[in-house]
Amino acid sequence: MKADTTLKQLLAEGYQSKSIKEEIRSNLVSKISKKEDLFEGIVGYKTTVIPDVERALLSQHNILLLGLRGQAKTRIARSMIDLLDEYIPIVKGSEINDDPLKPISIYARELIKKHGDDTPIEWVHRSQRFVEKLATPDVTVADLIGDIDPIKAATLKLSYSDERVVHYGLLPRANRSIFVINELPDLQARIQVGLFNILQEGDVQIRGFKMRLPLDIQFVFTANPEDYTNRGSIVTPLKDRIGSQILTHYPVSIEDAKAITLQEARKIPTRPEIVVPDTILNIIERVGFIARDSEMVDEKSGVSARLSITAYENILSAVERRMLMNQESEAVVRISDIYAMIPSITGKVELVYEGEQEGAYQVAVDLIGDAIKDEFKVLFPHANRMLDKDAQFQVLRKWFSTGNIVELVNDDSEKDFADKLNLIPGLNEIVFDYIDNPTQPLFWKEFILHSLAEINVLNKEMWDGHLSFNDLLANMLDDLEE
Repeated sequence: MKADTTLKQLLAEGYQSKSIKEEIRSNLVSKISKKEDLFEGIVGYKTTVIPDVERALLSQHNILLLGLRGQAKTRIARSMIDLLDEYIPIVKGSEINDDPLKPISIYARELIKKHGDDTPIEWVHRSQRFVEKLATPDVTVADLIGDIDPIKAATLKLSYSDERVVHYGLLPRANRSIFVINELPDLQARIQVGLFNILQEGDVQIRGFKMRLPLDIQFVFTANPEDYTNRGSIVTPLKDRIGSQILTHYPVSIEDAKAITLQEARKIPTRPEIVVPDTILNIIERVGFIARDSEMVDEKSGVSARLSITAYENILSAVERRMLMNQESEAVVRISDIYAMIPSITGKVELVYEGEQEGAYQVAVDLIGDAIKDEFKVLFPHANRMLDKDAQFQVLRKWFSTGNIVELVNDDSEKDFADKLNLIPGLNEIVFDYIDNPTQPLFWKEFILHSLAEINVLNKEMWDGHLSFNDLLANMLDDLEE
């Protein structure tokens, strides 16, 4: 924290005024020149969104980040704090961060007039120069810009025409700061109109006062494109005044998606040791990718990256619960644990009519099944050859065709889980023939069972935390007899 000083000392140090956009541009130029890592923690935007944001800031534009939910729009805005100077001087006691060399409030002007070079100066840290407002239909012009304060007028014995009776809203208080308005279309049209002057001319008007507040603000707006039709819209003149509209997007690769999930998932220090095979992470991310293309899911609503994050957390908790029940100190995530992510899916996807008819639970189960099948096709690109010619696979299939059933229970101990899988002939040989260095053979045995069920070689049934695998043809015959 920097110590307070005076206007004279500030001038002696060579202080010069600069706007917040000039400040951000200067720091950005320095960081780019030094090849520093900008917008740390933002994954998947290195060649797309981030360059657009940098160009907009170099152009000293106000910015609109437009994209579906869960695309890191707010995080990008918050990361811009790092582009501010660590401290800036203000007239001490100013409500609106008055620049000592360019005071705009009556308070600051009178204080400088009274004390001159001895005007007290204080320093504001960049963390205090970020204002964020969620746009809601109940936001008023008074909230954003300000209004007359009758209590202040009565206390100071001033008339309502005196500038000193004004209560400043969020915008004046965000002077020389970054001001973020999230979900801009939710702001009523008449309130959006109130932003015209500040975006174009840089000033605001409060209740007809003959006063001009040339505010210095870096605006960042966020919006979901579907809000234009669902809840409201951004009025055209306001869009016209926003310098750059930048489109965000979901991760384009499984690797980027995994990096986001592992970065954002809650770290719980008291959680016991849990081994998470990379295939589990792949399947989690594939669920999100498949959901975004699914005919059952409303693509206009989007599928947030938060689905994968909360799914990963739920899966780890499912393993932890089993470990606690069986008093085990370490465990490996099982394929059957993936179904613990169903609550994360049903709460984060908007279904179309067909999906509603199918039911949210069944849609979630189908998405997980498709993800397992896709991962199987990647790991076993020659699966058809294996199914037709592999002798061990024929042994496995014959074992099921003779009426054998494998029943896995979510809460099975590691020993019971191993005993059930090791009982299946041919399965161990398939794993070691087709998986390079299978460090977790039980995991791969279960993965093969689930995959064979998803490609309709085996039958899989789920109920009350149980999974049953049996011969598909025998199951079909049983259904016919029933």
